Amino acid sequence: MNRVYNFKKLIKLESIKISATAKTPQVDFNHLTGELVFTGRSIPENAAKLYEDVLKWVKDYAEQPNLLTNFRLNLEYFNTPSIIWIGRMIKVLSSMKRTDATLIIHLYYDINDFANMDSEELTDAISPIIDMTGTPTVSIGIKIYGIDAEGQILKETMALI
Repeated sequence: MNRVYNFKKLIKLESIKISATAKTPQVDFNHLTGELVFTGRSIPENAAKLYEDVLKWVKDYAEQPNLLTNFRLNLEYFNTPSIIWIGRMIKVLSSMKRTDATLIIHLYYDINDFANMDSEELTDAISPIIDMTGTPTVSIGIKIYGIDAEGQILKETMALI
């Protein structure tokens, strides 16, 4: 008797760790924990050179994601090309193959800026992120943090999409 097996393509995914420079963020993406972290500044002269491989990794991760993925954008400054690439990553992550998965997008602000935000300004802060998600296939939350100069979280709020 002939049997037909439908084996799902398995991807051997390695974690990514890229050190920060004066113009590029630290990238620390761990496929085992689902922690995907950008830290620092993102003002590269050639954003595609940095982000093209990272986006490919995100696409591979989205095929076999963890139940919980934390996408942490702890960027003190970023330019327009950087946010375009990050937006592409958010779009991929919001359409992960595992429909029971949850994506939490973490945004970090200086505590003084965060403390002075009213509800309308908070909405304005997360609106671009919501637009980037498109039509999600997973549950999505956005956490906004107020941090001090040492990076300690002093205040936070969360919105569910």
